[in-house]
Formats: sequence, structure tokens, C-alpha cells
Amino acid sequence: MQGLDRRSTARRPEGQAMTTVRPGAPHRPGARLVAPSRWLALALLASAQLMLVLDITVVNVALPDIGTALHLHPGELPWVMTVYTLVFGGLMLLGGRIADLFGARRLTMIGLAVFIASSLLCALSGDAATLLAGRSLQGLGAALMSPAALATVMTLFTGPGRGKALGVWSALAGAGSALGVILGGVLTSEAGWRWVFAINVPIGVALLIAIPLAVPALRPRAVERGLDVPGAVLVTAGTAAAIYGLINVGSHGWTATSTVLPLVLAVAVWAAFAMVERRARRPLLSVGLLGRRAVLAGSFLMLVATGLMVGGFFLGSFALQRAHQYSALHVGLAFLPVAVATVIGAQAGTQALSRINTRIVAVTGLALAAAGYAIAAGWPQPAAMVTGLSIAALGIGATFVTAFTASLTDAAPAEAGLRSALVNTFHELGGAAGVAVLSSAVGAGLAAARLASHDFTRAFTVGAVIAAIAVVTAAVLVPAVRRSRPSAEPQISSSENRSRR
Repeated sequence: MQGLDRRSTARRPEGQAMTTVRPGAPHRPGARLVAPSRWLALALLASAQLMLVLDITVVNVALPDIGTALHLHPGELPWVMTVYTLVFGGLMLLGGRIADLFGARRLTMIGLAVFIASSLLCALSGDAATLLAGRSLQGLGAALMSPAALATVMTLFTGPGRGKALGVWSALAGAGSALGVILGGVLTSEAGWRWVFAINVPIGVALLIAIPLAVPALRPRAVERGLDVPGAVLVTAGTAAAIYGLINVGSHGWTATSTVLPLVLAVAVWAAFAMVERRARRPLLSVGLLGRRAVLAGSFLMLVATGLMVGGFFLGSFALQRAHQYSALHVGLAFLPVAVATVIGAQAGTQALSRINTRIVAVTGLALAAAGYAIAAGWPQPAAMVTGLSIAALGIGATFVTAFTASLTDAAPAEAGLRSALVNTFHELGGAAGVAVLSSAVGAGLAAARLASHDFTRAFTVGAVIAAIAVVTAAVLVPAVRRSRPSAEPQISSSENRSRR
């Protein structure tokens, strides 16, 4: 990854001035990025990440119009949304490892360029094959860019600044799903479904120009080169199989062969991956990493929080469109309070983590999610449902912050890209699992042209139960760690770097 090497992170001799890095200039030993430029870099990288998260749900509301315009078969329509998640999640760990080996900023730019070009392909597509190819390439670009961008942030920020940066990143990770529904509704109604994809092009090009000017070209850390190809193939295949199986639940159920076989295959492939990694000379992922309590806890929180968030948006948008006949624009605007609540929850969680420990924040956040889902289950009319999902979003936003903080705060430069990819992989798995579990709770009614509010009661109840179980699990699993609040952000010495590894 493009992390700080030992020379660049060593404490300077007393009396020696600390030079700063101009935006876009190559990194020099003894230099660090000035604070305003770091926050500008964070804003640009977070904006790029927001595009990737938006594209998970932005097509949700546009699917009917896309299907009509391109004459898609019913079996092809769900894949417009899910093939992106499939490729994105499947290639994430590989993208993180490549970022650590060859440079995070370099891979961020490559991934962004691929994402821009594939977004244009989607916008110009005239048939199902072109659109699905474009969505797959979008997933590839996202898998390269997302862990690399977060790894760059982890390099630029240390100490209390890293906690604040992760708070911003967490807020966007949570709010992006809601904003995708809002943006999808507005663009589909006012400009047409092609702009759901085309809007990425001018924004992406602007970021492609601005990021090299604001983010320093830090040298990749001196690590042993080499890529674990067998491990990369196995983890990609296993994760893709798991996401495929979970996606298939919504249309075919849990007992269908097309659901069971991919899930069984995923477990078998992951087991093979674990055995290969234990013997590999340069493993893609140290299996022991997931054995660390903080990483395991963060992964669990990310899985549950994303499942509740994305699953809630899926149910809510479906209920508003099918049961209450909302237009695409109306659906998007209805979810605005949920997006705002997610950001508020994430920022509140960031502040809370400097005063109380991670376990309390996680348990409180998941308890709010359970309460919000219970409100949506008990009063499934539009106003009460959106209110319940907004309360849940407050807790989920705080849970996102805790997940990122637990998993990444103590990440050493050599593994920041891989850890970022690991957290983001559970983000994609969680989204697919949330839709699978909650849509299966609705049952065959999802295929009906018209639904009633009470048809979604059982699904929201299942969500409340899952959140309640997660509260108990988090109380046991999440370590009671409190983030320190030193007055000044320290430099990381070479000895501190070694102790973190």
C-alpha cells in the first residue's frame, strides 16, 4: 500500500523542521501532508467512495423503467442491480492486496477510471447484455478502488484524526444506500433512467483530475512482492458464490437448488481457501486476522448493520411503490429523513467513541435499530414506517462507525488495504444477506402486482428480532475499547509501527 515507510514515519531529530508535502507532490522522508490538505484529500476520496455505494441502490427505483426500455425478461431484471454487488464483493480482497503491493493511490485512480468508463457503457446500453456487462465492469472498478481509497485515508490520518476520518467515511457508507434510493427516484422521474449511470461520468472525471492534485503520491511500503493467485481465485469464487446464493433467495426461496448449491459451494471454497492460506508463502489473507477479536467484532457489526440498512431500504421502497402506489420521485423523497438520520447517527457515534467504549456504542446502536424495526412492524403505514426506519438508521449509523473503528483503527500500513477490503467485503455480504432474509420473510407476495401494508409486517418483525439478537451478541463479542483523545496527533515512530504489526 501507499503507506508511510519507516524512514518517513520516524521521529525527526530535535530542532529539525518538519517539512510538508504539497498536494500532488511525491512523498519525501520526514515529510507529512499538512492538515487542510489531508481533509481535502479525505473529502475527494470519500466522494469517490460515495459513488460506489450509491450504485448499489441507485437502480432500485429505476428498474421498472429500465426493464421497459430495454425489453428485459423478468429473470434479467434483478441482475441489473445484483451483478454489480456480486463482482464488487467477490473481488474486494484481491483489490485490497493489490493496493498494498503496488500503491493505494495508483489503484484508486485505475479503479475510478474503470468505473467511469463502465458507467458510460451502462448509460449508452441498448440491450440486456451490454447493460449487464457494464454493471459487471462497474463492480470491477469498485473492487479495485474502494479498499485502495480507504487504505489511503488510513495512511493520511493517525491518532484522533483517524477516528474523525473514519466517522466521515462511516457516515457516507451508511447514508449512501439511502441517498441511492433518493437520487435514483429523482433522476428517473426528472431526467430518465440513463442518467442514473451517466451522472457518474462528469463527477468521476472531476475526481480523476482532483485526486492526484490533493492526495500525495506516497511510495508503496517496502513489502515482499508477490500475489497469492490460488488464494485470490478461491476467495473470489467463494464470496461470489455466497452473494449469488443470497441474491437468489428473493426470487426462488431458501430451499431452491439454485440457492442451496451456491451457498454450499461457498462454504466449501472458503474452507479450501483457509487451508491454502495456511500453507502459502505469501498468503492473500492471514487466516489469523479474523481470529483477532477486534477484526471479528468489526466484521460482525458491518455484516449486521449493512443487512439491516439495505434490507430496510429494499422493503421500504417495495412497500411504498407496491402497497401505496408511490411514484419513483415520491419514494426517493420519502427516504430523505432516513439518509439524514444515518449521517446524524454516524457523527454521534464518532463523538461517543471518544467518551465511551465501543461495546456500549455498538449495543446502543443495535438496540435503536431493533426499536425502529419494531415500530415499522407495528405501524406499517408510510409515515410510521419511515419514522421507524429513521430511528433504526440513527443506530445503524453509529454501528457503522463502531465497525470501522474496531476493525481499522490499529491497522498497520502494510495491511491497511487488506483490512479495508475485508470490512468492505462484509459490507457487500451484509447487503445481499439483508435483502435475502427480509425478502424471503415477505414470501411469494413480492411477485404480486399490488400489496397491502400488512404484507410487510412479518419481514420488519424478522428485522427487529435479528437486531435484538445482534445486541446480545455485540455485548459479548465487541471489546470494551475506548478511543484515546490526546491533545495533539502524534507522529508514528518506526518502533510503534513495528509493534503494531
